[in-house]
Amino acid sequence: MSDVIVFKAGGYRYISAVFQYSSGVAAEPGFEIERVRLLKPLPLAEGFARVEAHLKALGRPSTAFAACELRSSTPFSEQGFTDFNREYVKTLGRWGIYKDEINPVARTNVCPAHGAPATPTLYAFSYTVPTTSKHGSFIIAGGGEVAGLEGSFADRIVRHGETSADAMRDKVRHVAGMMEERLSALGFGWADAVSTQAYTVQDIGALVGPELAARGAAAGGVSWHFARPPVIGLEYEMDVRGAAREITL
Repeated sequence: MSDVIVFKAGGYRYISAVFQYSSGVAAEPGFEIERVRLLKPLPLAEGFARVEAHLKALGRPSTAFAACELRSSTPFSEQGFTDFNREYVKTLGRWGIYKDEINPVARTNVCPAHGAPATPTLYAFSYTVPTTSKHGSFIIAGGGEVAGLEGSFADRIVRHGETSADAMRDKVRHVAGMMEERLSALGFGWADAVSTQAYTVQDIGALVGPELAARGAAAGGVSWHFARPPVIGLEYEMDVRGAAREITL
C-alpha cells in the first residue's frame, strides 16, 4: 500500500498514487468532507469554475478541493488517458494543489453507456470544511481491476479481455479487495461507508451477494452505474464514500 500523506493546506490526508489522482482522501481532525453533486453535469472548464465559485462563497481556499467525479464520452486509449490527465492537472496546479507530479486529489472518471457527454464533464466534487464533529469522512477514489502501478494497463488488468461470469467474479473480487486496502489505509472499514458504487456494463447481479454484501461492502446498498471504466480494456470499477454531508446544486 502507498504512503498516507497529510495535505495540510487542504485539511485532509491522502493515499499517494499516480500523478493524475490519489487513491483516496480523508478529512483531518477539525475538518469534514462535503460532497456536491451537480444536477446538470458541466463541461470540465465550466465545472471547475463552479467549484471555484462555490468554495469562494464558503470562504474556503481552492486547496480544500479534495475529490471529483467525472463523466467521459468513451474509454480512452492508454496514451489518450495520459494526454487528458496532463490537461486536467493544470487546473489543480493553478489552485496550488498539484505540484512536482504529486496529486492529493481523489477521482472517479467513468463513461456512461447511455447518455454519455460529448466531452468530459464534472459530475460531482468534494472538499473540506471546518467541523467540531469527531466522525471521520472520506472519499475512496475509483479503481478498476488493475494490479500494481507499473507497466501497461493491458499487462496489469485482471483477466484482460475476458467477460465471462468467472472472469467478472475475479475482477469484482480484486477491486473489492483494493477498496478494503484503501479504506484501511485511511483508518476506516466497510462499516464506515455511507455509499458504495460499482461501474460496469457487464452483468454483476449474481456477484453482489457473495462478493460484495458478504464481505460487508453493501451495508448502505450498492449503487450500480451502467458505465465503463475510463481506459480501454477495463470492465469493472468501484469507489466508496463516507462524506459527512451531501448536497445537490
